[in-house]
Amino acid sequence: MSAIIFEDEIVHYEVLGRGRPVIYLHSWVGSWRYWIPSMQAASVSYRAYALDMWGFGDSAKNTTRYLISQQLRLLNGFLYQLGIGRVALVGHGLGAIVALKFAEQYPQVVDRVMAVEMPFRPEQIDPRLKHETPESLASWLLSTLPEVDATVLEAPKSDRDALYQSIQFLEEENLSELLTRLQSPCLLVHGKSDPAVKWIDDDFSATLPPHFHLILFEECGHFPMLENPSQFNRLMVDFLALPSGESPRVLALKEEWKRRVR
Repeated sequence: MSAIIFEDEIVHYEVLGRGRPVIYLHSWVGSWRYWIPSMQAASVSYRAYALDMWGFGDSAKNTTRYLISQQLRLLNGFLYQLGIGRVALVGHGLGAIVALKFAEQYPQVVDRVMAVEMPFRPEQIDPRLKHETPESLASWLLSTLPEVDATVLEAPKSDRDALYQSIQFLEEENLSELLTRLQSPCLLVHGKSDPAVKWIDDDFSATLPPHFHLILFEECGHFPMLENPSQFNRLMVDFLALPSGESPRVLALKEEWKRRVR
């Protein structure tokens, strides 16, 4: 177990591999732990960090720190303490919100973002995320998946207030405006059967700026990295390997993950 002390509180993280840094940010259900297969896939060429945000996993539980602005402050402090410079972010659900907001605030730091199950509109969020316990949400979203016992066991460590405050933020801010403000290349990944963050519509990709790209996992729900780890991780590694500044639109969803012939 690795940890830092940030503003007198414990922040838990884990790290694998060597190379350019990649930070993994978890969703509302679980913690750093479900990123292990993706971290292992990335660690061949990258130094992969997975961070427990405030209120989740083994990081501190303090209701005054659960605003999105505090999670952004935590991520910035984490990068500073570990001496991490320009970085790639892979965020899921809540982590995707934090990753995109951080990229907006610190464009000089974020080289690229992979945002999984990103809710751009409040109506995408199922009310259960706001009203149910972390244990109940884990049962709802993970019960049909194989080999997720460790992820389910992590759910009770989450503070329900951390979920509530982040969902409340979604109801108050128009995150679709990020599409016009972000400078970093961004790959959006969405499981079309996600019951927690519902799919918007099939015309959404036509509205994206040139440095954004959307790939749908047709038969996946909220956890495509667990439901289809082989394809998810191959896509992720392809995205991380793109030259800095290159649009992810050169990537395509195929049986074999290959770049499009230009």
